[in-house]
Amino acid sequence: MGIIAKQSFLNSISIAIAYLIGAFNTVFLYPNYMGSKLQGLVVALLAISNLVQPFISFGVQHAVIKFYSSSESKEERDKLLSLSVFFPILIFLLLLMIALFFHESITDFIASENKEIGKYSFLILAIAFATALFEVFYNWLRVQLASVFGNFLKELFPRVLIFVLLLLFAFEMLDLDGFIMALIVGYYFRLILVVAYSFAKYTPKFSFSLPDQFKSILRYSLLIFMSGTAASLILDIDKSMISNFLTVENVAYYSVAVFIAAVIELPGRAMFQIVSPLVAKAINENDEKLLKKLLKKSANNLLLIAGLLFLLINLNLNDFYAWVALEDYTVALDVVLIVSAGKLFTMSMGCLNNIITNSKYYPYVFWFSTASAFLAVLLNLYLIQSYGIVGAAYATLMVIVLINILKLVLVQVKFRINPYGRETFITLGIIVLLYLLVSQWSINHHPFWSLAVRSLVIAFVFSVLSHFLKLTKDIRQFLIKTFSGSKKT
Repeated sequence: MGIIAKQSFLNSISIAIAYLIGAFNTVFLYPNYMGSKLQGLVVALLAISNLVQPFISFGVQHAVIKFYSSSESKEERDKLLSLSVFFPILIFLLLLMIALFFHESITDFIASENKEIGKYSFLILAIAFATALFEVFYNWLRVQLASVFGNFLKELFPRVLIFVLLLLFAFEMLDLDGFIMALIVGYYFRLILVVAYSFAKYTPKFSFSLPDQFKSILRYSLLIFMSGTAASLILDIDKSMISNFLTVENVAYYSVAVFIAAVIELPGRAMFQIVSPLVAKAINENDEKLLKKLLKKSANNLLLIAGLLFLLINLNLNDFYAWVALEDYTVALDVVLIVSAGKLFTMSMGCLNNIITNSKYYPYVFWFSTASAFLAVLLNLYLIQSYGIVGAAYATLMVIVLINILKLVLVQVKFRINPYGRETFITLGIIVLLYLLVSQWSINHHPFWSLAVRSLVIAFVFSVLSHFLKLTKDIRQFLIKTFSGSKKT
């Protein structure tokens, strides 16, 4: 458990720094130097790229996690890793030929309302390929339980890259064309770094021979691909449809709000990167006791930490927007509360999603995701046109609630376990109580000092209540294992 605690702790630090830099980019550099129009343009391009990426990776990056521990020999593991690299490259070459042949039709479709997107449409496929191949090599590192540097490249590197490019743009050392090209170069430099580090940790003997489990791998990858495509659609369809129905400025307002709400997921992103291989191993070895322990502990701890973040974010929104001078962006204040509620629900489920995707019941994810994707399209289509960006937020919340309930029912029926218990309801009670009490409290001072005082009070009261109600035992053990594990290594 020492390596888990240590890597989760280091990943948490990396992700926390990444979010701080990302926050500075999103709420200060972008709005003040690019403006909402260009910010919306870049965000919309990256959102469409995220929709394309699953078509290239085809789910093989997840197959690495699923099948690596069950491969009985080094030869089989090498064949699995070889397949995970060659398959996305072949798909990318096919998509590239299609994109070149139907370039004008594709450009006209994605830029139907905002012609600026069409000018830079080449970014979409370029970054989608770099990201797809990066995910493959990153999962190589995860199965070796060497996730720290990969996590740094996944979470921190892109934010630092954009931070540097925005500074260069601010000092007029780059124009928009230069910014876009440098962004693409940066993503490929990240890919080179992860490839080099992966080979340093484990160098497979590449082979064009198919693994013995090829049919199972292909079936799994196909379903995960379709599920991943649907999941990407759920995550980014709102931004894409906002750019089509409204203006790119609204994409910027919405993206800032969603970014703030996504901070709630920070602890989960750190934990899942190291827990996922352990869940796969527990399932492959039929270790039901460990599986239940991983689910309960991850759910309790994530809800506790995410609950505190939920309160700090939503009870300080007005002061935060006033402090960073985002007056134009306040039209999306309600978006933060709505989306963050959905994120909190997701965190309360712990590693439940990892259990499904690494078990024989993974085909259900496809049906859940597909149904949710169709619902996301229909809800966004109606709600965005009726209620603007707040409608997009409600669509996101509804989809999150639906897919999470379906997953909870599946795990309860098939594994007879669930992430909830006494601690869950106590933690939710603390969150609701503090939200109702502090939301009525107004501090008439400078926004920064109001934010700081309110945050300190919330953190103190939340921590004291959690301690006396014995909700922090696992977190204390986690910290002890982190530092004792670092001393042993």
